[in-house]
Amino acid sequence: MAKPSNEAFFWMLFSAGGVVAAMLIPVQLFLFGIAFPMGWLQAPSYENLMSLVRLPLVRIYFFILCSLPLFHWAHRFRYTLYDGLKVKHLTGLIFVLCYGGALLGTGIAAYLLWTIS
Repeated sequence: MAKPSNEAFFWMLFSAGGVVAAMLIPVQLFLFGIAFPMGWLQAPSYENLMSLVRLPLVRIYFFILCSLPLFHWAHRFRYTLYDGLKVKHLTGLIFVLCYGGALLGTGIAAYLLWTIS
């Protein structure tokens, strides 16, 4: 009997992270990296931003914005190493380093969002 694979779960994280990276991050970068600094839009005050970040739904949004692209990166980098650099003999190590890094980043994002007061 074949061992069940967890590959579909990681492809799901890859896909979700790609969607978030393609749809949400450019909006955030445009607003906070171009539109507000250039004066095209009025920048919100620090107090307004902090009052928004204290809302649970906004924290979930930022958590998704931080965590899913990390898993997208981990999956893409894993297969780049496997196929591009031909290091399939290090499968276990690459798996642990890539997804471990994504989990670590997700944990840091969760901690930082949880401790905002």
